[in-house]
Amino acid sequence: MELDFKQCNEHDVHALLLLSKSTFIQAFEKDNNPEDFKAYLNNAFTTDTLLAQLQNPNSFFYFVYVHNQVIGYVKLNQNQSQTDLNSNQGMELERIYVLEEFQGRSYGAVILQKVKEVAISAQKQFIWLGVWEKNTRAIIFYERYGFKKFGTHPYYIGTDKQTDFLMRLDLRET
Repeated sequence: MELDFKQCNEHDVHALLLLSKSTFIQAFEKDNNPEDFKAYLNNAFTTDTLLAQLQNPNSFFYFVYVHNQVIGYVKLNQNQSQTDLNSNQGMELERIYVLEEFQGRSYGAVILQKVKEVAISAQKQFIWLGVWEKNTRAIIFYERYGFKKFGTHPYYIGTDKQTDFLMRLDLRET
């Protein structure tokens, strides 16, 4: 299964904004309070916010393609751009999203392999992420590929305080 990856830059901000909003809505809108969800969406997914993240030398976005069609994207953070750990030895997988119509085709495994390659080439020892405790499908996916829960942290959707499981994959064991 051949996927192509393109690192995003500032010129991709509008396409990234549309994809980010679309995949986040598909994944989480139905499970959240509409007012809180809208407030979060209007704050987290703006042109200015994404542009600042694209300009950050420690954050990386990649579009994922199948036959020249974008099917998803990934966001990685390292060093001080990580949301929690800020470990120079780790890389955060902050976002990994595939459009609904392309889910269930094992693309996630290929994307995760690319994330590992990026982390290894950056000489990182582990990858970590936060995943909503109610997102059992994603938790099972990460566990299947060797991630282990090591803690929790709060995550706010608007004013709704939710809990994310923190999960880690040691790259020396893969």
